Amino acid sequence: MISKNKFNQNRQMTTETSIVPVERIQQYIYVIRGHKVMLDSILAELYGVGTKVLNQAVKRNIERFPEDFMFQLSDKEAEHLRSQIVTSKMSRGGRRYLPFAFTEQGVAMLSSVLKSKRAVEVNIAIMRTFVKLRQILADNAVLRRKLEEHDEKIKYIFRILGDMLEENEKPKKQIGFHTEMESHKKDSKK
Repeated sequence: MISKNKFNQNRQMTTETSIVPVERIQQYIYVIRGHKVMLDSILAELYGVGTKVLNQAVKRNIERFPEDFMFQLSDKEAEHLRSQIVTSKMSRGGRRYLPFAFTEQGVAMLSSVLKSKRAVEVNIAIMRTFVKLRQILADNAVLRRKLEEHDEKIKYIFRILGDMLEENEKPKKQIGFHTEMESHKKDSKK
């Protein structure tokens, strides 16, 4: 039996060190059809299984993977991705079918299909990466709102400065005493 202290130490170790670095996972998250997804071949590599094995496990449990958890890329999407990342072409012995894309929920569901220890550890790392990306996006939204507020304040300051410049350009009434010479000059000009 594991003591509570030993259990907490083991748990702390697994949260501090991940089997797959977050940075590595982040580079494999793509936005397709407005969803952040990971491709089947990348997930298979991370889980340490073949792409065919992963897809067979998914097909055996297809009821766990609705369209918002997993979808197959279209020819156009696959070609676009192929141009973005280096993947083999079908004519050169590469994939014979279009890749599957798994959303965050689909990746989470994979842990119930692939039951190895590595699959669980990799899944935890992937989930942490998705959470980190959401935090980054939320932080960026807050920063954008603050910048917009500052933009409005800066526009207001420039408006006031513009008004002040316009006032300086208007001819002003002279204040003070005027000599007779100045009066004669004005009269002679008339």
